[in-house]
Amino acid sequence: MLVPLSWLKDFVAADRPPADLSDAFNELGLVVEGIEHSGEGLDDVVTALVRTIRKHPNADRMRLIDVVTADEQTETLQIACGAFNFHEGDRVPLAKIGAVLPGGFKIERAKKRGEWSNGMLCSARELRLSDDHEGILVLDADTQLGIPVADALGIVKDTVFDLSVEANRPDAMSIVGVARDLAAKLGTAFTFNIDATPVTSVAAASQPRASITATDLCDRLTVTIVRNVTVTESPDWVKMRLLGAGMRPINNLVDASNYVMLELGAPSHAFDLDKLAGGRIGVRWAKPGETITTLDGNERRLAEDGAQDGLIVDGNDIAVGIAAIMGGATSEVDETTKSVLVEIAHWTPMCIARSSKRMGLRSEASARFERGTDPEMLQRAAARFVELVRVTSPNATVESFDDVRPVASAVRTVTLRTARTNLVLGTELADEAIVKLLTPIGFICVPTNAGECAVTIPSWRPDATEEINVIEEVGRHFGYRNIPRRTLSNNRVGQLTQYQKQRRRVGVLLTSLGCDEAWTATLIGPPDLDRSGLANDAVALTNPMAKEESLLRTELLPGLLRTLSYNTNHRNPSVRMFEIGHVFARPRPNQVVPYEREHLAVALASDGDDAPAAVRVFDALVEALRIKPEAVALKAGELPGLHATRTARIVGTGTGFPVGAVGEVDPAVLAAWGIDRRVGWLQVDLENFCALAKRPDEIAAFSRFPSSDLDLAFVVADATPAADVEEALRAAGGALLLEVHLFDVFRGDRIAAGSRGLTYRLRFAAADRTLTDTDLVGVREACIAAVLKATGAPLRT
Repeated sequence: MLVPLSWLKDFVAADRPPADLSDAFNELGLVVEGIEHSGEGLDDVVTALVRTIRKHPNADRMRLIDVVTADEQTETLQIACGAFNFHEGDRVPLAKIGAVLPGGFKIERAKKRGEWSNGMLCSARELRLSDDHEGILVLDADTQLGIPVADALGIVKDTVFDLSVEANRPDAMSIVGVARDLAAKLGTAFTFNIDATPVTSVAAASQPRASITATDLCDRLTVTIVRNVTVTESPDWVKMRLLGAGMRPINNLVDASNYVMLELGAPSHAFDLDKLAGGRIGVRWAKPGETITTLDGNERRLAEDGAQDGLIVDGNDIAVGIAAIMGGATSEVDETTKSVLVEIAHWTPMCIARSSKRMGLRSEASARFERGTDPEMLQRAAARFVELVRVTSPNATVESFDDVRPVASAVRTVTLRTARTNLVLGTELADEAIVKLLTPIGFICVPTNAGECAVTIPSWRPDATEEINVIEEVGRHFGYRNIPRRTLSNNRVGQLTQYQKQRRRVGVLLTSLGCDEAWTATLIGPPDLDRSGLANDAVALTNPMAKEESLLRTELLPGLLRTLSYNTNHRNPSVRMFEIGHVFARPRPNQVVPYEREHLAVALASDGDDAPAAVRVFDALVEALRIKPEAVALKAGELPGLHATRTARIVGTGTGFPVGAVGEVDPAVLAAWGIDRRVGWLQVDLENFCALAKRPDEIAAFSRFPSSDLDLAFVVADATPAADVEEALRAAGGALLLEVHLFDVFRGDRIAAGSRGLTYRLRFAAADRTLTDTDLVGVREACIAAVLKATGAPLRT
């Protein structure tokens, strides 16, 4: 919000350097984003008369302008200008050669497309008077020639603060609100001498001019009928204040409305009374499909698809404005207007916010209504509007004033505890000090008990509803920089959860196994799923930034394969990597959001990596997480994107619930990604995997007697998983079996087609003795028999 210092001084004595005022604003939370010094740098800009306009011989978008700075002057200055909004006889600002404009831009004689330009005609933006850069600033027809443009416009040097007003400070969306806050901070008086006398002196009309049928949309509506108005330009001081606040002057009626909105934070709208059927207005909700042509010339359809839009209607119940957002074209004020109906209302913020967002209509007025306005300011705002109109229309009279208020504003009171205030802020304020800080900004404090007071919230602070909001006000005006710094202590020390510890352990383990951690995008495209052999049942985004990133990933496979493909294309095919990330599935029954889980995936593409390498990583993972070997098992099965015969499901024994897969990536999938080597693959639902039963934390006693190794080779059908063989060996080995290790897989002429040779090394030891040959022969025979019975695999001879 742009706040001219000269306007602030109407309400507060702010005779301090701009830098000090800027510090005060920043401490109040009204962060100063910039400071402009308007009216400076205009000493070299004078008023001039456009005598003739000629076509530029070498440029279609430029004209040659002959100007003079005195009526009797015969010699003209030629100016090349690209603006087309002025005509012969107009009076305009002229910066002569050598002039320095605001911002340090120096005017020099220059050729433009072959023609000399002896100066520059200036726009309002170039003079730092406003942001209007649509054309040259055209002055009043009776403006004296040759005088500084600052004198012609009545410009005084001013300082404009660009304040960042957050959503929780609706009161600061007005000059009065900022001035009240600043006066309290500076410890000076706040002078608010605008009253409602011109309106309250008028009796209400016998026929009410206003009505409300939607009290949930509007709880107070005031209507002021003003006769004998003349639509003309506003006085210069009004124009300059509006320009300083960033608004373009239009005419005295529109300018008065904008002036009151900026000054008091109460937006209003003036209807041409003669164009208003019945000479009255009402407030109601729009009917589905109802239309209105707004001031911008667009026809808008309202209340579609279940939306609620508020309307202002005339005496025939025809829409003449969208509530608090934009007026209708049928009752627009123009140069023929003689009487106006001025509407000022208090609207429900969320109703306006929803309609404004849905229609894409946002204005200075709607921005204030969305945050909340002061319901007690309406009558005063109406009086201020009339006062401003009478400056240019001295014969204007107020015919009637209606104030419809079906729902009275509730008095909001909260209990403020001194101890709680000091605890939150880290201060040691006494009761009296807190009251002294709150009273200047309108919070009425009445002590109730020791250390407590009842605080009545002022009407202009709709954001303050709870004790914590009042505590924030205390902190703002006490000054956060005045709160002593201290080191907070807490007996409760934060720590990782058990799952977080295991998650970190997984990362350390995989790094030690030569894997690099990868991060891949959560969003993928349909082609990524197709190339990875996965079904396209992913959750699709409603408004994706790009078609290639329109789906939430269902697996980590596409991302890691893309990374492997990238490395392969850059001559780095031999890599090992892992990723821990979230995957998503469609919402489950009774869920609204997608089902989300954290998965671990390991891709092994180094030389010699294959399914057995992935199983070894899996074994290391089980060992590192201390998962009981009997709590998890590998079961043969086909999985999308993975090798049909070299992949196994990882399931939790007892539940049969799948927690992952281990094996190799399907060769067809690898070819689709341009990867020409085997890729070992391991994936687990990390949360479910870490929840599997664990071995006891106690260290088991180890045998002091030597161990013995036995090697057993079996001829196993290709359809039989190696895990089944290992499971049978563990069961038969009993308490004497320490380890089972598959160290060789053989295929060749000596093995029947459709089979393979699996060689295991079994390590045995007893806790109380050295095993004898008899012991080893017995356990050997038991293992061979168990494998034959469980899988039909004979011992290889």
